[in-house]
Amino acid sequence: MPDAIPYKTSYYNKDWGFCISHNQKKNLKKGTYKVLIDAKHFKGKLNYGEILIKGKSSKEIFLSTYICHPSMANNELSGPSVAIYIANWIKKLKNKKYSYRIIFVPETIGSIAYLSINYKKMKKKIIAGYNLTCLGDSRTFSYLPSRNEDSLSDKVALKVLEKEYPRYKKYDWNYRASDERQYCSPGIDLPIATVMRTKYGSYPEYHTSFDNLTRVVNAEGLGGSFKIFTKIINTLENNSYFKSNNLCEPNLSKRKLYDKIGGASSLEKHTKKRNLSKLILDILTLSDGKNSKFEIAKKCNVSEYKLDKTIKLLIRQKLLKVTEYLI
Repeated sequence: MPDAIPYKTSYYNKDWGFCISHNQKKNLKKGTYKVLIDAKHFKGKLNYGEILIKGKSSKEIFLSTYICHPSMANNELSGPSVAIYIANWIKKLKNKKYSYRIIFVPETIGSIAYLSINYKKMKKKIIAGYNLTCLGDSRTFSYLPSRNEDSLSDKVALKVLEKEYPRYKKYDWNYRASDERQYCSPGIDLPIATVMRTKYGSYPEYHTSFDNLTRVVNAEGLGGSFKIFTKIINTLENNSYFKSNNLCEPNLSKRKLYDKIGGASSLEKHTKKRNLSKLILDILTLSDGKNSKFEIAKKCNVSEYKLDKTIKLLIRQKLLKVTEYLI
């Protein structure tokens, strides 16, 4: 067995103990080495960072990023960097509907520790959220859903990505490998998805010293990630849920929302009225407090502008009420 590496050729890291560099490793003689892990178990504490930005509602949008291996620019530093810029941007938003909680934790152990203290409150408050990682390159965008793949987080992320970057790469839950595993685990069941640039583990510099500011991360990549998340947040802020005030279909005729058959109405006018009445009934049947505004627009195959006009009409007629969040 080769001799042990002399103390003077190694360096001490307060987190990892005595280490050797990559170049020192390359210069090691061939052979079998014995590694001594001189570890101790003791009571300590795990520190993390947390930002809470309050809005009108106590319901929260949750953003999580990790701070555990800062030597890597994309797989590590890009997440906290973009998260800080997002936090500053959110603070400047006027009339925020939702509150925003942003945490900075070591990956895996940090999210588990945070959940162990807070998950009951999180389950009551969080309506959507995202894991922020690998946000610095400009090669592509990637999306990894929450475990049920049908949360508000998923629907909003897909809506924004399909509009802003339709060439994004979509993964399914089988490709999970970051903190979304903990937030979506059975019994926790939070609606947390992950929006990234190139997905962790799928770019050649991943977990190497080449994951740096010159080879991987660039201003275009970071700026593009910031832009996507501001659009996601704006979509969440401008979204609403609706509840029909009637237990069955209302009488539209007495409210002059349904044209009479026959009479002097032109075919064009009659067709417009019929289309309006059909849209009204479609909106009302979907207004169960569980379909968001943009989901209703998609299912009714109308623009959000036309949907907004019709919804205002229904609110004036007291056929519909607005709820601020999923019920």
